[in-house]
Parts: sequence; C-alpha cells; structure tokens
Amino acid sequence: MKKINLKKAFDRIEDYWSPHIAANVNGQDIRLAKLKGEFEWHRHDNVEEAFLVMKGGFTMRFRDRDAPLQEGDLIVVPAGVEHMPVAEEECWVVLIENAGTRNTGEHRSDRTKDDLPALSGD
Repeated sequence: MKKINLKKAFDRIEDYWSPHIAANVNGQDIRLAKLKGEFEWHRHDNVEEAFLVMKGGFTMRFRDRDAPLQEGDLIVVPAGVEHMPVAEEECWVVLIENAGTRNTGEHRSDRTKDDLPALSGD
C-alpha cells in the first residue's frame, strides 16, 4: 500500500499528453496526465474511459457534440466512441481505464505511449 499526494504527483509530470500510472485497482489503471492543446481523434473499441478534472478545464469533443468540463467534473467515454480532448490552458486529469489501454486507442501515432511511467509515493 502506498499513499500518493496527487498535487505533488502532478507537479512531477513535465510533458503534456503523457499519462503516468499512479495506482492499479482491480485491473484498472489510475492515470494522471496534464493536457494542453489538442490531442487527436481516437476510440477504444472495448474500453470505457473516465476523466476526472482536478485542475483547469478542457473540452471533450465528440463527432456530434462538445462537452466542456471544469474542475471537479467527471465524464465517462463509452467504448467505441470517437473523442478528442482539447485544453486551451493546462489541465490536470485523472484517468481511469483498463490496465494496458493504449492512450491513442485503436491506432498508433507519434503520441502513442506504450510504456507508461509509474509515479512513486510521497
């Protein structure tokens, strides 16, 4: 068992769009990521993703609508739904998804992260 202070953990993340694993729970990764700018359109065919905004805000774009999110907001993206996160300013998010889920979904790009770093405790 380890305790992680989320603020301190986010302070150690230097790159945008580079998720770090904070913990694993029942086959799920608890990931921390800083967002800024646009990501890319992608989907996860068999995996739902939860995004919890810890600091700032971002817009989750879907093909048929936009969902603006602010601090404290949570959104679950259903499996197979194309989405693209966009953050005008730096935003901190906690992501919850199946362990091993590729951050770019069903395709590879220069933003694909295969080996996510683990964050250490306090």
